[in-house]
Amino acid sequence: MDKNGTFYSFSKSNNYPGIFYICLMSLIRKSMTELNRPNLEGSKLNAKLPLVVILEDIRSGLNIGSVFRTADGMNIEKIILTGISVIPPHREILKTALDSTLSVHWEYHSSTTDVILALKNKGYKIAAVEQVHHSKSLETLNVKDSLPLALIFGNEVRGVSDKTLEMSDFGIEIPQHGIKHSLNISVCAGIVLWHCYSQLLKSKIH
Repeated sequence: MDKNGTFYSFSKSNNYPGIFYICLMSLIRKSMTELNRPNLEGSKLNAKLPLVVILEDIRSGLNIGSVFRTADGMNIEKIILTGISVIPPHREILKTALDSTLSVHWEYHSSTTDVILALKNKGYKIAAVEQVHHSKSLETLNVKDSLPLALIFGNEVRGVSDKTLEMSDFGIEIPQHGIKHSLNISVCAGIVLWHCYSQLLKSKIH
């Protein structure tokens, strides 16, 4: 990269070994107009992906706010907060959500059990994002075949409760190879929601 911010990419020629081509790429930040994002009212009118996120007993409002922001970016149907989870307009949520609590539909229910039963009655499949036996590794999950889908993310320390696991249709696990056995819940939600979003974009379900 030179002093003007231009990147030089070198690629070897297949026809002439030893000769490299120089490709100039100027990385210019997109304007808000070029990003083509809807305003708040337009966002509410947009068709949502048939994905529901259930946040069970999430103690950190910062984590919840981060999930709201990701949910807005992925255009999901709604977030359901349960148990001890704090709710908007808690100051920690607003700090990381950056107004996405206004664009993402959300509900609060004290009982996760009642939420699951109601969603199952509407035809949703329930997936607990947790390290459990017989779970589906995330990269193998065919999202289209599981719609409409509710994804459950559990408490930062205890994870998804045993009772909720018993009521879930299947588990989803993110493969990891480091010394730590888990990811932060907001990071985990971002990875799982992006996987779902990317698959549904390819299937033109949006």
